[in-house]
Amino acid sequence: MIPVISVDFMELNFQTLAPMIVALLGALVIICIDLANKHLDKSLYIMLTVVFLSIDLVLVYGFSGAVRGFFDIMLVDGISILAQLTLLILSIAFVLLAFGKQKLQEYRYPEYFALYLFAVAGFQFMVSSDSLIMIFVGLETASIAIYTMVAMHNRMKTIEAAIKYFTMGALATAFFTFGAMIFYAVTGTVELGKVSEILVTSDFNNYALILMGITFMLGALGFKLSLVPFHSWVPDVYEGSTAAFAGFLAIVPKIAAFVVVLRIFEIFVSAEDIYVQTALYIIAVVTMTMGNLMALSQTDIKRMLAFSSISHAGFVLCAILIGTTQATTGIFLYWILFAIANLGAFGILWINRNKNASVNGQSPNSIHAYAGLVKKSPLLAAIMAMFMLSLAGVPPFSVFWGKLYLIGAAVNADHLSFNMYLALIMALNSAIAVYYYVKPVVFMFFKEGTEVKDEVILSNSTTMLQTLLGVFAILSIASIFLVEPLIEFISYYVQISGY
Repeated sequence: MIPVISVDFMELNFQTLAPMIVALLGALVIICIDLANKHLDKSLYIMLTVVFLSIDLVLVYGFSGAVRGFFDIMLVDGISILAQLTLLILSIAFVLLAFGKQKLQEYRYPEYFALYLFAVAGFQFMVSSDSLIMIFVGLETASIAIYTMVAMHNRMKTIEAAIKYFTMGALATAFFTFGAMIFYAVTGTVELGKVSEILVTSDFNNYALILMGITFMLGALGFKLSLVPFHSWVPDVYEGSTAAFAGFLAIVPKIAAFVVVLRIFEIFVSAEDIYVQTALYIIAVVTMTMGNLMALSQTDIKRMLAFSSISHAGFVLCAILIGTTQATTGIFLYWILFAIANLGAFGILWINRNKNASVNGQSPNSIHAYAGLVKKSPLLAAIMAMFMLSLAGVPPFSVFWGKLYLIGAAVNADHLSFNMYLALIMALNSAIAVYYYVKPVVFMFFKEGTEVKDEVILSNSTTMLQTLLGVFAILSIASIFLVEPLIEFISYYVQISGY
């Protein structure tokens, strides 16, 4: 006789799924509207995306249900809420960049905004579960949407970038699957909480097999975080994408990936597994250093920001390696402050986008295109210089406070000699970064500009873009007043999660 399974829908706690459902519903609404009328203006789809993301944000911030939901697959703890709030606010900011003047870009396709919402929902699934299966579903939902969005830019460089991104992404997906399969073979479960409990109880039995699973996970998540040596796709994909979408790729997907890395590797860091700690240490140091060294030789600002984002990812990986509550708080503090400056820097490139302009045959993203900018637009030159100095970690701008907090977390942690060396390496890499971030500033203020037929400056400017850049410029300058409230806000959610 077949047993009857009774499910109480009230106990499923659908509140944990409500934010993702809103994002997915928004994507379907956009697709249906487009099917009904093909001639609506893109501004409608931008506003619909903002509306659904805002509803999503309210549901996340107002969440008050049980932590577990939907057959215990969902895990909406403090880290999940914090990560969702961060990625939703930034997603709203990045989609507003679609209000550009030029119409020859992927934003004219309603499908772009549907895919955008699918990607955000995927990231939310990733941070709202400790089940490797659900994390995989979220990862693939977001990845497939992003592969398509990159290709929609419809240029030869873009097609090449999309193929590279898809091919390496498929390999990373296979790595994640193999890693999850090994963890399941060793522990009999795919829930990270139970995986941790079983591994600790068994004193990490079958350690060689566990190390193999960790290696696969490092490969998969290293690709998503653009850690060295899994970084080779980054400069091509960023260069092939619009500046607005490249900025999105540099920030939002990595928030979700860092939460997954935190949940997986916290098991081994807290157990003081020397092999895992050494591997993370080497990857963090090499990623910081190589990202900076590769950025030094770049003359294309977008490629320079791509390589620098690699270095920043290595910086944040140090916080996971340190493993303290202060370090976990530092992950979110650093990434929020970095996002402010990074959105501003990519926003400057986007506001100056010109399909036809070139400077001596070079891309308008070339550093030479900004030579003598102070004479053409002193205010724009000052704002861009501020964003560059902020990314370099120069006080009193935003990223400086994030770096200071993370270096402080390394100094205050246990194993003083181990973490002191890490803090010293972080400080040295911050010094290296100053050189290539200051280079565009030197060109803007101290180099003579070249007269071009098609003006680069402000060719994609609108009131919305200028307002958005102004807001982030103010936030970057006023970050000294934001740090304390941000630390208190982040610490509250980190502590209730037990990290």
